[in-house]
Amino acid sequence: MARGLLGYGGVMSRTLVIKLTAGAEEPERANQACTVAATAVASGATVSLWLTGDAVWFAVPGRADAVALPHAAPLADLIAAVLAGGRLTVCTQCAKRRDLTETDLLPGTRIAGAPSFTEEILTENAQAIVY
Repeated sequence: MARGLLGYGGVMSRTLVIKLTAGAEEPERANQACTVAATAVASGATVSLWLTGDAVWFAVPGRADAVALPHAAPLADLIAAVLAGGRLTVCTQCAKRRDLTETDLLPGTRIAGAPSFTEEILTENAQAIVY
């Protein structure tokens, strides 16, 4: 079996779906999720990062810049890496509760709901992680 970039077989053929439920009040958890997503993108994996709850604010320009965590990559840079090579999605209901539309979000961010999330996580060779 061929080995992926990280030494695991099949890394390139799997889709990683990450759901982040923590906002700025939990910077360590938020940064961990985004670090995993950005690292997976850099490894060549197909990555979909879902922002739910107060995490949706990270998709608003400038909001991720306000989160600082010592000894960690800047959250805004990690999100930019995901946008550059993966997919960033904001939960439909979470966006509506905060009066956010796609025009309020970073370019390339989409708004989608549970049916889309369910479809992604049930796709063959998908791995879902929730932070």
